[in-house]
Amino acid sequence: MATQAKKKTTTEATVEEKLRALYRLQLIDSSIDKLRTVRGELPLEVEDLEDDIAGLDTRLSNLQSELEELENKLADRKNAIVDSKELIKKYEEQQKNVRNNREFDSLSKEIEYQTLEIQLSEKRMREFSAQIEQKKAIMDEAQQSLDDRKKDLDHKKAELNDIIKETQKEEELLMNASKEASEYIEERLLKAYNRIRHSVKNGLAVVPVERGSSGGSFIKIPPQRQLDISARKKIISDEHSGRILVDAELAAEEEEKLKELTQKAVVE
Repeated sequence: MATQAKKKTTTEATVEEKLRALYRLQLIDSSIDKLRTVRGELPLEVEDLEDDIAGLDTRLSNLQSELEELENKLADRKNAIVDSKELIKKYEEQQKNVRNNREFDSLSKEIEYQTLEIQLSEKRMREFSAQIEQKKAIMDEAQQSLDDRKKDLDHKKAELNDIIKETQKEEELLMNASKEASEYIEERLLKAYNRIRHSVKNGLAVVPVERGSSGGSFIKIPPQRQLDISARKKIISDEHSGRILVDAELAAEEEEKLKELTQKAVVE
């Protein structure tokens, strides 16, 4: 039932009512654009900082895993040295009870081998210790960067929230008004409006005729075409930009209505 009523409203509306609805929608959407422009680059900066923090968290997690692996290798080498020293002590005791030179030489080779193993382990320990210190320094630097990014993020979020809080009531009112205005515009016109709006930098799809030219343009509109626009009997587009044109009087009236609406929101 609601859909049928909506279709009836949009199809039975006069050309003037359609033009007013289109320009009203344009004014509302432009006002929303201005409110969001106030936020500037803050939303993007917040998003970038959140990405940086996620990246630093991952990096710190990876560094922590690498550090633990190095510490485990260092501990293994320490244990290997203890084992080698115990074997050397064992072989030296066995040398005291050998029965021939062959057994003594065999034990001497084992002692020599374990001595070399101790030297190799000590070398590896020095390498691992140096790598651990280097890894810790990198982690400290990454942690400092993470802390700085988190402080920046808190600051940016607070700044953004303050701006949003200041404009939230007005933006919600305008968003609802935009939705309501869209409901009174037939689908064909609404699609054309959105297509034009998203194809131009300033988002202006419906503009008034100002000083004989399309709003924001210096290209003159022929007098007869201006009369047709003022008559509000058909929807006319600028042949150069494709924007829908309305007369200055209609534009001023709709601008005054929106001004009253936003002022009411601020007061409330």
